Amino acid sequence: MTMPDPSAQPADATAELIAELTTRHLTIAVAESLTGGLLVAELVRIPGASVVVRGGVVAYDSALKRSLLQVDSSVLNVYGPVHADVAKQMASGVRTLLAVNEVRADVGVSTTGVAGPGPDGSHPAGTVFIGLSTGTGSWAIPLQLDGDRTEIRTETVRQAIVAVRALIAQRDAE
Repeated sequence: MTMPDPSAQPADATAELIAELTTRHLTIAVAESLTGGLLVAELVRIPGASVVVRGGVVAYDSALKRSLLQVDSSVLNVYGPVHADVAKQMASGVRTLLAVNEVRADVGVSTTGVAGPGPDGSHPAGTVFIGLSTGTGSWAIPLQLDGDRTEIRTETVRQAIVAVRALIAQRDAE
């Protein structure tokens, strides 16, 4: 058994995600609220990402979630922007919004929540929902994160990368 080299660079989950998407010929579209563009920036940090990343939309204002991403007004009116259904609808909506030649992106991912420093209504800082959407459905992953505003936003990006990788692995297993 060989021991790992402690000086070796740690695995880059984002690079691995881009490689997985590329190998599977899948495209991804991103809709962001609390991460404000950090997620799509993380994806395009990787050389070659343009093959799979359709783009991203920062819909910080709820009116944009409604008009650009087709989030249902009744959901926003009842629950506000920090809700699992909002995350799912953002992820689904961005797949359509960023369609190329009328072909939707294969994967949509979204982020919505409260980065802080304080609560937003009844939601404490760190309340986050990651939305995922494919041609077979949409899902939301609830998170309760700790830390300051920067830490919450950074961890949301990390968790979104992990979630998309898990979604692709599950899709492969089916």
